[in-house]
Amino acid sequence: MRTAALLIDDDARLGALVAEYLGKNEIDVTVVGDGERGLAALRGGRFTIVLLDVMLPGIDGYEVCRRIRAAPDVSALPVLMLTAKGEDVDKVVGLELGADDYLAKPFNPRELLARIRALLRRASGRPTAPGAPPLAVGQLVIDFGARDVSVRGTRQRLTHYEFELLAALARAPGRVLSREHLLDVLKGQDYEAFDRSIDVHISKLRAKIEANPKEPRYIRTVRGAGYVLMRDA
Repeated sequence: MRTAALLIDDDARLGALVAEYLGKNEIDVTVVGDGERGLAALRGGRFTIVLLDVMLPGIDGYEVCRRIRAAPDVSALPVLMLTAKGEDVDKVVGLELGADDYLAKPFNPRELLARIRALLRRASGRPTAPGAPPLAVGQLVIDFGARDVSVRGTRQRLTHYEFELLAALARAPGRVLSREHLLDVLKGQDYEAFDRSIDVHISKLRAKIEANPKEPRYIRTVRGAGYVLMRDA
């Protein structure tokens, strides 16, 4: 079954090359040259992944990503950001806004394909822990099979990266997991993770599941050691 990808990039030559290469690998690519048209194209609801350049005319890729995550009908779409910038600080900005992965230009098209396939595998809803019963910690409920997270009965929309990070903590409740351990877990699922990204996603998780992210009840920081999901909250 072929996949429909939306590439938002004002580099027409790159867009044509990406569309040609991915098209030979069962991914149909629609290319648009600016963020506003990209957001308009997404309203049709036919895409399964977004490839998003940062440096765009008009609104930039960061703003496009923010709007995607704020729109209920497309907020769960995997977003892979593409940019000529390669510094960690730029990656952090993209991750803070909800991007699932980040690939710096120039890139090898085979690596782009691998990243896309990894994101699509995670987006397919495969269980993190097949057969595992839902875990309830206080009013936080994690359903591994359905990949659902709810707090006080309200379902929370997590990115794929956020869910996998929370699941890693939930598989060892009450145990402190170091950043290195969490990085190893996420790298094992095709993530390109780096130390700062763990902190970024923990912050994003807290904003979604904690009543007061500055005084978290569920995910606690153990200074110099890592993070722990509390058994009782």
